[in-house]
Order: sequence, then C-alpha cells, then structure tokens
Amino acid sequence: MATRTLLVSKIKDGTVIDHITGGHALDVVKILGITGRTNGIVLIALHVPSKGLGTKDIVKVEGRELEQEEVDKIALLAPHASINIIRGYQVADKKRVKLPDIIRGTVKCGNPACISNSNEPVQSKFYVKSREPLVIRCHYCNYIMEKQDVLNQF
Repeated sequence: MATRTLLVSKIKDGTVIDHITGGHALDVVKILGITGRTNGIVLIALHVPSKGLGTKDIVKVEGRELEQEEVDKIALLAPHASINIIRGYQVADKKRVKLPDIIRGTVKCGNPACISNSNEPVQSKFYVKSREPLVIRCHYCNYIMEKQDVLNQF
C-alpha cells in the first residue's frame, strides 16, 4: 500500500482545530458561523487518517481566534479536538477541548415545556451522562438529549 501524504499550507495567524471526530468538520464550520462569503482562508480536511481516532477532520481558519463559547460548542461534537492558536506561522497556544460535567447556556432543552424555554430568566443547564456517545440530561425537566439533538441546534 502506498504512503499517503496530506499537503496543507500553513496559516500565518489564526486557529487550527485538529482531531475533530470524523465527519464533523462541517458542523464545526457551522458553529463558527463560517459561510464562505468572507475573504479569510478556511481549510477543511475530512476523513484524514489518524492513528488514535481512525479518521479525523481538521479545520484551519486564518485571521481568527476562537471565543470560549465556540470552543465549548465544539467540545459537544468533538470531545478529542485540540485547538491550536497560530501567530506568525508558529503555534502560540495549544489546548484540548474539555466537555465539562455541567453545561450551562450552550444548548437549549429539546423539551418545549421546559422552564428554560419559557420567558423566565432561567439559563439552560445540562448534566453530561455520557461523553461518547454524547448524552446530556436537563437539570430542570430531566429531558435526555443526544448528539443529533444538539447538532440540530447549530
């Protein structure tokens, strides 16, 4: 079997999101609000061979560093992802995403009757029951949501 090489250009300044669960790079791009209608370079690699994950996706976004809220959303879909901040073509900061045990305000409860979906000043709150596959439970109504329920919100 021939060796496969992936040739990807470096970015000067921006963010590289690596080790995204295979098939979820487009979901990550959606979370980031990237539509392709701006001038910044965005590179998306799908189903790249990975020793640890089998396959992984990669997203490079030039000229942008992620907000913590965006990182938290990515953690829901890609619990093994790493975020690399690039400055002057060098990795300035590297961190792994971390899905907390309690998720606040990032996801809406799928139960329309939940108090967190009313006009009350209540922030959504979920307990992580399972990271893979993703299963979360609403603090207020005990509604169970899975990865696809979360994906439908982005």
